[in-house]
Amino acid sequence: MKATREAFGNTLPLMGDTNKDIIALDADLGGATKIRAFGDRHPDRFFQIGIAEANMIGIASGLSEYGYKVFLASFGSFLTGRYDIIRCSLAYSNQPVVLVGTHVGMAIGKDGVTQMALEDVNLMRALPNMKILNPATYSEAVQVVKYLCETELDSPHYLRLGRQPVKDIEMPFEFGKGQIVKDGADITLFSTGCILGDVVESAELIENNTSYSIRVVNLPTLKPIDRDIIVRCAGETTQLFTIEDHSVVGGLGSAVSEVLTDECPNKLVRIGLNDIFPESAPPADLYEKYGLSAGQIAKRVLSESVDR
Repeated sequence: MKATREAFGNTLPLMGDTNKDIIALDADLGGATKIRAFGDRHPDRFFQIGIAEANMIGIASGLSEYGYKVFLASFGSFLTGRYDIIRCSLAYSNQPVVLVGTHVGMAIGKDGVTQMALEDVNLMRALPNMKILNPATYSEAVQVVKYLCETELDSPHYLRLGRQPVKDIEMPFEFGKGQIVKDGADITLFSTGCILGDVVESAELIENNTSYSIRVVNLPTLKPIDRDIIVRCAGETTQLFTIEDHSVVGGLGSAVSEVLTDECPNKLVRIGLNDIFPESAPPADLYEKYGLSAGQIAKRVLSESVDR
């Protein structure tokens, strides 16, 4: 039983031995987030910013301009709470910085809601260019950290890590792909993050007491989400559930619902700003260009409707 934050703290310093461009920034929570371990091994590439997440994000953006691979860490609730700074300094400028948010979900327990990251996926999913990773186990988190260190990233990434020790389940990791952890024919349970062990256990309880055959799918990449595995499971099983230690608004449930709405059985056309940053212009001009004026909305609705 090991926490995913421990995987981060144990793996990043080792990756720093060979990748001299890795830099780590701390906001006075290095012992809890485990990023301090990088500073212990590479003190010349570790910077203590203090209780100043907004400043830390700006520093990370500047360092990345010079080719450094920057990891910054704080509690997920504190880090994503600096949404406007992340939006302007990292997402809009598309800086390949890795934001590490720990202590996510209700599983931090008695520390309370002020330190529970419960809306962080919702916030980060809305940002153009942002990618989101939410490993379920220690071994999967090790693979994710190695991926982030070894890959030439082309955009900011949000890495979501838990505090609680979790049962380890050996799974191959591939960015953007889900894995069938347990196969079944009747019901699919989609899981993300540290709750996977509980989801697998719940599947076994159901099977032991009913005739249902349960499939469990782990989704470590939340953006971009694995559309293929969602559509496949929708076609192969009769009931679908999402389980996440996060608000049902904007998290895994919303992401899966969006795929299902688009793909099966009926298509929903979503009209809005299509995951891009707009230009600066008068509001009427922007609405016209990006499809939100009355005329453009009507045109889109008609173009997507079935001929009568």
